[in-house]
Amino acid sequence: MTQSPSSTVSVADIRKTFLDFFATKGHTVVASSPLVPGNDPTLMFTNSGMVQFKDVFLGVDKRSYVRAASVQACLRAGGKHNDLENVGYTARHHTFFEMLGNWSFGDYFKRESLHWGWELLTQVYKLPPERLLVTVYIDDDEAYDIWHKEIGLPADRIVRIGDNKGKKYASDNFWMMADTGPCGPCSEIFYDHGPHIPGDKPGTPGEDGDRFIEIWNHVFMQFDMQTDGSLVKLPAPCVDTGMGLERLAAILQHVHSNYEIDIFDQLIAAAARETGCTDLKNNSLKVIADHIRATAFLVSDGVLPSNEGRGYVQRRIVRRAIRHGYKLGQKTPFFHKLVADLVRLMGDAYPKIKADEKRITEALRVEEERFYETLGIGMHILEAAIGDDQTGPDNLKVLKERVLSGEVAFKLHDTFGFPLDLTQDVCRERNVEVDAAGFDAAMGRQKSQARAAGKFKQDRALDYSGAGNVFVGYEHLAQTAVVEALYLDGAPVQELNAGQSGVVVLDVTPFYAESGGQVGDEGTLSSGSSVFAVADTQKIKSDVFGHHGSVSHGSLKVGDAVQAQVNVAVRAAAMRNHSATHLMHEALREVLGEHVQQKGSLVNAERTRFDFAHNAPVTDAQIRAIEDKV
Repeated sequence: MTQSPSSTVSVADIRKTFLDFFATKGHTVVASSPLVPGNDPTLMFTNSGMVQFKDVFLGVDKRSYVRAASVQACLRAGGKHNDLENVGYTARHHTFFEMLGNWSFGDYFKRESLHWGWELLTQVYKLPPERLLVTVYIDDDEAYDIWHKEIGLPADRIVRIGDNKGKKYASDNFWMMADTGPCGPCSEIFYDHGPHIPGDKPGTPGEDGDRFIEIWNHVFMQFDMQTDGSLVKLPAPCVDTGMGLERLAAILQHVHSNYEIDIFDQLIAAAARETGCTDLKNNSLKVIADHIRATAFLVSDGVLPSNEGRGYVQRRIVRRAIRHGYKLGQKTPFFHKLVADLVRLMGDAYPKIKADEKRITEALRVEEERFYETLGIGMHILEAAIGDDQTGPDNLKVLKERVLSGEVAFKLHDTFGFPLDLTQDVCRERNVEVDAAGFDAAMGRQKSQARAAGKFKQDRALDYSGAGNVFVGYEHLAQTAVVEALYLDGAPVQELNAGQSGVVVLDVTPFYAESGGQVGDEGTLSSGSSVFAVADTQKIKSDVFGHHGSVSHGSLKVGDAVQAQVNVAVRAAAMRNHSATHLMHEALREVLGEHVQQKGSLVNAERTRFDFAHNAPVTDAQIRAIEDKV
């Protein structure tokens, strides 16, 4: 008789069992990497276990081991992978999740990977073999034979999946890192929840149902995709597998929804405690339970709520959780109080969040207090706009077309700090859509007005197609050069005369162009009796510097030889202040904590400004300590 999975196995047990199993198979257990990828600037967040090994697969990094296993903290919110709007409303969508994975870097391949996967699932986790079904790529006879002839899986539980995305190798069962490069077939293991659950086998029209759930994907990187679409065999094939911990836990704990597993049971209970909600099935509690994991781990990895980049994704998640608490009747900060519960549940597996508990709690508390200042008024405006008892023009449009105007959504965003997806969340609950195009248009108008008011330099709009200039400013502050191009009012000209302001491009320059917060150099360009006073230096392109200023004497022509002279005193003062920003950053990290991140700076001859993110006001005592260190 087949053994059933244990009903007492915990998420913590599942993690440990996975790592212990692969350790006995000669794998090095590797710690989870940060949610902010250190080796891939194109990726907003770590969204799979293989991210920290990407350079190994590409051949630019070599590890001391050829077999690895890990439990990786992952986030999908923002960017290409964005599950935020579904979280709380489905059984399996999360912002934060954990990925179990094992890897081979040119060592073992398909046979070991599939045999060990089957052994772990059926002999260690005790999943019933008859409940498991697998897929293979249509041409991967090797994987098919391993499943059928060696492991003994019946043919009716092995599904070949072809190219189902419009072109060759575009398939659910063929993995590609990019359009070219490492790639290969994959084999996915599915769990059959039974005929009482709607859905059909993968590869059929009913595959999107919940009956067959993918739990483990084994990717076999054995080819190098060429630009012409052909495949070349890799000299050292690799294995990359990933299995969702929450999905596996739901199966092992005999529940259908990930939100019913033990760790979520306890986080939902904690959210109910803090909000006063007695209905433990309420979707808002699921949202809060999911979001405390995402936001706490983000703070621990240095991402504080802000209005840009990763920080804005963090702000959106925090404020979405707060709004759901508000919906449950919680009108004061509560979310940060869940950090202690999270640390109790996950601190042993992730010691860093235990060490950062105080900092995480404080960062979330500060963000909560800030948002609660405007949340009530903003919700009142939104409720009035979509309510059934109002008669204003906006409301009549909503009632008739079920669409909230983009202008109202933008006002909520701009004045009351409502991220667009938060407004969409509220409207979705009333079957009202938000005019996203109208929101974008309002946002665009505001940005245009800000640009016009700020008098920003538009060097990058200058039409220059010549060669880049040579920068010699680190070695010399004076240099003979030739005028390559001149601009008057943004248009190219052959000559600038006395009294005219414009931009000069040289073939070689000692002038430093504004970069890294340090302003561009000042100085002069002299040719005989003609003098061009340089007031600023900006980049037109990465290797083309524009010298801004005006002709004070004579005239300047394209092709003239000039003596370029940097103002030495101004450069020296700017360099001193630039050095001060580095000292300031280090002092801030020592006094306030390692989480302090530079968000911007301004460095000129007179002063320096250093922008940074911190989760609380800086005290007078801390300011004095920072000054002493600088």
